[in-house]
Amino acid sequence: MAEFLKQSGFLGTHATMGADLSQLMATVFTTLFVIGWIHARQRKGHAHHWLMLSGMIAMLAFFTSYYLFRSLGVLAFEGKEGFGGSQELYNHVFIPLLTLHICLVIIGIVMAVYMIVLGFRSQAIVEGRRILRNELLQTSWGKVGKIFGSIAAVLIGLFLWRVATAGFSVRKLEVYLGFIILIGIVFSVEMAIQRIWPNAERRHRALGLFTMIVYCILFVTGTTTYTMLYILYPGKIG
Repeated sequence: MAEFLKQSGFLGTHATMGADLSQLMATVFTTLFVIGWIHARQRKGHAHHWLMLSGMIAMLAFFTSYYLFRSLGVLAFEGKEGFGGSQELYNHVFIPLLTLHICLVIIGIVMAVYMIVLGFRSQAIVEGRRILRNELLQTSWGKVGKIFGSIAAVLIGLFLWRVATAGFSVRKLEVYLGFIILIGIVFSVEMAIQRIWPNAERRHRALGLFTMIVYCILFVTGTTTYTMLYILYPGKIG
């Protein structure tokens, strides 16, 4: 799979297959999220729920698999060696933009997991309609600790089983530690945010808007880095 992603892309630029596939999927997922956000504004609860849920799960699955095959992603490595523009442009434009993009990717992944959980916790079905609950939604540290401990125990068990059946590797350790850290961050975000927005409906709407803005900026920064790297200033990408 890694070799396949290094082949020439299908969009007619200087990009690899992996970069083109990443750009295409980013466009698809962003479009789905925008449509889902419009559904939310129109109070179409069922359409919003299933579109955002399926889109976020698919996004997490795709980019997790993609980043496993390409380490930290095509732009992070190929950009450093393959940028064909001037050193000044690379230092003062491309690298800051790429850094912002990677930071937004991390925030976007955390918010995707959080919004999936929050979506289920804050919704209710009333007379066949899916609505947001206009009531307090809070979690205690004790409950968070039990849930996090259970999830961490399962992940550690899966890691040990994988080591026993397929052998140890640093990559496997990084992946499972990454999952545990991500879940820990999500729970920390929940405990901090519930103090600001204790109401379920208000919290979901506020964080939904924030997440939508993050994804739109993420798409713009990703598209801009793609354009600079593979169209405007292509370099030698091995």
